[in-house]
Amino acid sequence: MKVGLTANPLKPEAVDLARRAVEHLGNRAEVLLSDDLAGAVPNLPAASLDGARPDVLVAIGGDGTFLYALHRCEAPLLPVNAGTVGVLAEVDGRRPDALDAALDRVLEGRYYLEDRMKLGAQVASHPLSDAVNEYVIHAGVVGKMGLFELAFDEQVVGRIQADGIIVATPTGSTGYSLSALGPIVDPGLDAMVLTTIAPFRVEARALVVDPLRTIRLTPVELGTEAVVIVDGQESHPLPTGASVTLYRSPRRATFVRFSSRYFDRLRGKRILPWTEEGSEASSRADLPPRA
Repeated sequence: MKVGLTANPLKPEAVDLARRAVEHLGNRAEVLLSDDLAGAVPNLPAASLDGARPDVLVAIGGDGTFLYALHRCEAPLLPVNAGTVGVLAEVDGRRPDALDAALDRVLEGRYYLEDRMKLGAQVASHPLSDAVNEYVIHAGVVGKMGLFELAFDEQVVGRIQADGIIVATPTGSTGYSLSALGPIVDPGLDAMVLTTIAPFRVEARALVVDPLRTIRLTPVELGTEAVVIVDGQESHPLPTGASVTLYRSPRRATFVRFSSRYFDRLRGKRILPWTEEGSEASSRADLPPRA
């Protein structure tokens, strides 16, 4: 079995967990170490994950690390939290024994794969990278609002004056979209969530859209460009009059899971709309269950 391994090199605790993972795997798997960790593990060469095809990719860090890994490699992702939020995480890195147990389950094949919707987009005829969380279409000048024309399925429905617009997946509904007062959407659904950022003279409302639709956004205010940001990882200029078209991607993001516990992953992160006081903490949030 080939196991890819990456971690946030700026987090010492993530690098320590990566070393522990290599030691725990031993000679039971071929380890493909990401170039982000070059030199972190003695006597183990590092290589780019771009185009790599491990059976499973272990990513250690926060949600940003997980998104970065998903952009570089299409292998099923086992996300290990060594960050501050870790909504996407399956394993709590604060307990190294949980990482050991998770790696054992992967080697033994005792896990399942969870597929989640991605978004696709293109500017004119130029395709952009798929988004796992969201595309943000933002005014190109800090502190200046943009005017955006909005169309569904090529039919113009109106214009929005705002700092920007977020088009998110259900996975991304607990990210930037949530900060802009968007709804939480169960990631088991396929949908597009359209949320405005600081709209002018309009109450902040979000819209959940059928994934079979296309959304077209065009900055229309003369002399004001916009920028398209993909999962916070890369940005692309969007000149005035040019359009970005967004749609459900034919590709999916795949996660390694040990149980179905989406709401447990949100527990304690001040995201859920109900109080958690007095609720019983889930032991499975820390340690992958043994079947």
